Amino acid sequence: MPPNDNTSAAADDVPHLKCLAVLSPSASEVTPQNPGTPATAVAQRSPLSSLDPKSASIESSPAWQVSWSPDGRSLASCHGAPDPCVRIWSRRCSEEDGTAGDGDGVSPWVLASVLRGGHARTVRSVSFAPTGNVLASASFDGTVAIWERFDDNGIGSGEGGWECTAQLEGHESEVKCVAWNGTGSLLATCGRDKSVWIWESFLSGTVGGAEGGSGDGEFECIAVLHGHTGDVKSVAFAPSLGQWGDGDEVLFSASYDDTIKCWAEDAGDWYCAATLSSAHSSTVWSVAAAGGGARLVSGSADKSLAVWKCYTATERRRMEPDSEGSDGLWKCVGRLPGAHDFAVHSVHCSPSRAGHGRIASGGADDCINVYCEVGGSSDTPQFALDATAPGAHSGDVNCVRWHPRDGSILSSAGDDGLVKVWRYKA
Repeated sequence: MPPNDNTSAAADDVPHLKCLAVLSPSASEVTPQNPGTPATAVAQRSPLSSLDPKSASIESSPAWQVSWSPDGRSLASCHGAPDPCVRIWSRRCSEEDGTAGDGDGVSPWVLASVLRGGHARTVRSVSFAPTGNVLASASFDGTVAIWERFDDNGIGSGEGGWECTAQLEGHESEVKCVAWNGTGSLLATCGRDKSVWIWESFLSGTVGGAEGGSGDGEFECIAVLHGHTGDVKSVAFAPSLGQWGDGDEVLFSASYDDTIKCWAEDAGDWYCAATLSSAHSSTVWSVAAAGGGARLVSGSADKSLAVWKCYTATERRRMEPDSEGSDGLWKCVGRLPGAHDFAVHSVHCSPSRAGHGRIASGGADDCINVYCEVGGSSDTPQFALDATAPGAHSGDVNCVRWHPRDGSILSSAGDDGLVKVWRYKA
């Protein structure tokens, strides 16, 4: 058993996040809403601006995932049937200084683009590349679409300057997740066929990419990784910290088989460096690495969050004298077994600006929680529930993501078809 099975404060004892604004594709701007019931404690944590990309009707397409642009001024969301598409929302810039909004959470947002035609079925995952002008989307139709933006003259409408420039095929069935590495030179995909694919990108602005936007972005599959025995639900890159192979990054994959795998590169070949199986008793829906790469967080259908620490190869030999190999060690150093009342669908680690050790999670209990590290050590961290939004969506919360530059802002996507932006204050 991990050293600190840690149940956190009851939801009644922490601030309740509140929705401040609603966005609909039929409107050009956010409509401010009644802020509702104030926070039940610590009023300064009141927060949340909420965005909705679709009116909350039973016919609305589920919102599966959200992704912030690197500068945080745009937000992409992907949706399922009956209207499979990618929507891109943008903050309207101030005419005076060109900044996006005034930080109050209700500054105008517009639906800048709707990307259709790249997929024939539900779009399950979307991710901005580090360059900011490229998106990858994954679909139940078994393909990954690459979208490039060529018109940078402000906010457009309809297709808004975005064009599908590549279609990546190879998965045998539904593709569940896409993730870029830190430079945009690699793209990872995973799916129902139990495999993980790694693609090398030659897009403009990436390592090895062509100069200028040629519009014929090329990708090459450099690895197809097998090892999971069930659907692969989530993938995420992280720094290797010099502990895994000879590459700069490792790749994590979370699966229906209740495990997480760590994949590393050595002499150009990718291999399974570790299988993490000690923390969860059911499907691992989501995995996320903290900024420095030394900590990993996972969320599972068993209602729990698990916190993992990376130990160096030297520490591993001290902890496991009989172990072989030169790789480091991933070890579960903490669990929150009652993180949600039902399955945890999404986890995300905060940027440094939100403060060390904050984890956002969303689940099938329609709730968003923020957990904060409150004590212990890196070997035995202790967490407490710091903020919560019960009924955040009218249905499962499928995704939560911290803003890349502002540690007081979160976004979420739900089965109700809505995308929401929340303000959180520590």
